[in-house]
Amino acid sequence: MGCFECCIKCLGGVPYASLVATILCFSGVALFCGCGHVALTGTMTILENHFSRITADHAMLTDIVQLMQYVIYGIASFFFLYGIILLAEGFYTTSAVKELHSEFKTTVCGRCISGMFVFLTYILGIAWLGVFGFSAVPVFLFYNMWSTCAAMRSPVANLTSIDSICVDVRQYGIIPWNATPGKACGSTLGDICNTNEFYLSYHLYIVACAGAGATVIALLIYMMATTYNFAVLKFKSREDCCTKF
Repeated sequence: MGCFECCIKCLGGVPYASLVATILCFSGVALFCGCGHVALTGTMTILENHFSRITADHAMLTDIVQLMQYVIYGIASFFFLYGIILLAEGFYTTSAVKELHSEFKTTVCGRCISGMFVFLTYILGIAWLGVFGFSAVPVFLFYNMWSTCAAMRSPVANLTSIDSICVDVRQYGIIPWNATPGKACGSTLGDICNTNEFYLSYHLYIVACAGAGATVIALLIYMMATTYNFAVLKFKSREDCCTKF
């Protein structure tokens, strides 16, 4: 067998579905965790400087944001390991690898591990759908504020007094109703929209939401790949039982 034929045969053993899902998963999780972490920090800066100047009013929110940032670290570490494990599982259970190694045999332990990956991937897929929906909430809040500022700057708005236009973040439940000042109106609101923190946080939340969506797609691909691998293992085990008799 020539070198070219050997390379083609080796490339045939690559689980391309799992490989694409791994790359997409790593990219999505990296975008979600990195951008989300920085955006949360920028959001707290905006709240402390413009909406809740008394530390006691947003103390609980500060603790929640810090907890979420620690959770982000855990998510990044977990999915880095889980993606590598699923990619390795794809290499060892793909049908092309079985054709390369004719002595490949399935075991009960191997089938149980493959079934566990199927179940765990489905659970993670459902969980990340919730994460994707949750990550769209800050995008919606920032978009409301940005659109309000854009309406004030519009020459066709025909506004008599921009001071009557306000954004009250207390109505979203982010800070308590007794927070001071709790809202921004007119030129103050316009100044907030022109800050680097607002511009950066808004776009980072959009990227983080896109990263969560990419992770959901990656997990869907993982679902299909792991389900197929498990079905092949079941078929191989039945084939082995039939050949024994």
